[in-house]
Amino acid sequence: MSSTGHDANPVPALARRSAALKGRVRVPGDKSVSHRSLIFGALTVGETRISGLLEGEDVLNTAKACAALGATVERLGEGEWRVEGVGVGGLRQPEGVLDFGNAGTGSRLMMGVVAGNPITATFDGDASLRRRPMRRILDPLEKMGVQVVDAAEGGRLPLTLKGPKDLVPITYESPVASAQIKSAVLLAGLGAPGETTVIEKEASRDHTERMLTHFGAQVTVEPYGAHGRKVTLKGRPELKPAPIRVPADPSSAAFPLVAALIVPGSDVVIEGVMTNPLRTGLFITLKEMGADIVFENERVEGGESVADIRVRASTLKGVDVPAERAPSMIDEYPVLAVAASFAVGKTRMNGLSELRVKESDRLAAVADGLSAAGVSYSIEGDDLIVEGTGSVPGGGAVATHMDHRIAMSFLVMGLAADNPLKVDDISFIATSFPSFLPQMRGLGAVIEDEAVAA
Repeated sequence: MSSTGHDANPVPALARRSAALKGRVRVPGDKSVSHRSLIFGALTVGETRISGLLEGEDVLNTAKACAALGATVERLGEGEWRVEGVGVGGLRQPEGVLDFGNAGTGSRLMMGVVAGNPITATFDGDASLRRRPMRRILDPLEKMGVQVVDAAEGGRLPLTLKGPKDLVPITYESPVASAQIKSAVLLAGLGAPGETTVIEKEASRDHTERMLTHFGAQVTVEPYGAHGRKVTLKGRPELKPAPIRVPADPSSAAFPLVAALIVPGSDVVIEGVMTNPLRTGLFITLKEMGADIVFENERVEGGESVADIRVRASTLKGVDVPAERAPSMIDEYPVLAVAASFAVGKTRMNGLSELRVKESDRLAAVADGLSAAGVSYSIEGDDLIVEGTGSVPGGGAVATHMDHRIAMSFLVMGLAADNPLKVDDISFIATSFPSFLPQMRGLGAVIEDEAVAA
């Protein structure tokens, strides 16, 4: 059975107007890099040491899946892990179901991994993950020879995949800019002879390509059209173990960052945040809105650029966010909508169709939250328009729809709203940012949970 513990026991919370936020904080390791570091460790021959791993539930479920497929996965201390890999094509058939909980990234990437091995594996997850579309991953994998033995309606979880003895390399043009689709195809391509190519009209996150190179695979990346990329992988490499230091997650950094911008008098430093240019759409947008954001101590760690980010409370103005920026900030739109609510003027976020297939229909969930907080907005097609007035009434209750980013975004909003803002369930925050409450409180945020807020 899938893990559905969260569904039964919602934990409400209340965020109140707070005094200036002050201090330094290091948010958890990047979720995308954490998933991939475990997966690539399992595909090498030998031991990979990982530091700074995000120990949220999503990533821990990926760790369990790697172990179920034959790798040795061991926690050495906080954020410190070792993975003894079995090599490309060396996975064993799992004895039970691979349960990914709420992890869309872990489940989709691991489908690509399984595809490159002649084994059969069943994938499942919680109620939220069971609703998410998997057909976009299955389509290219089937072209490579993978058999979908069984699946829920619409190609959803639970589903069972059978990898072929001989995988066929393909050239695949992705219908949407999705790092998960690209990564699943490339991870499958590790087990195919010859070259596997993925073409994207809009470039998505490139952590998989960077990590493939870090572990010794041959990858070439070429421009494609105005904003796209063509990524080609040479199949059947022997991946070599390589240490990884996981940088702080820019998607998690977004929450204390926006909180510091909207709570008057705040001055916060967020340490060691990844500044990969394909992940910095939010920072660019907030700077266009007038945010006081400075990158300090810029450096490179484990193939990724990082910096300490200093943020000071700022007067924000509305802006137009171009659709082509969406892939570089797809997870940050809920908290950008919060910043836009405190800006003066209209902020238009263009081309958000991908938000409709996240942990929840995030576009609808953000709209409902804005409504509960008394913020004027409209939706035109896949565009969200927020009418900012410089202040937010608050006072309402926000339905999170089992979505960690919706929960954190509206708790941040409550820290600067005129009246407290309640969210119905914060239990899902543990999937990506288990230390969110203590870290935010450490900066001075007033967030009351469970008994106080009930």
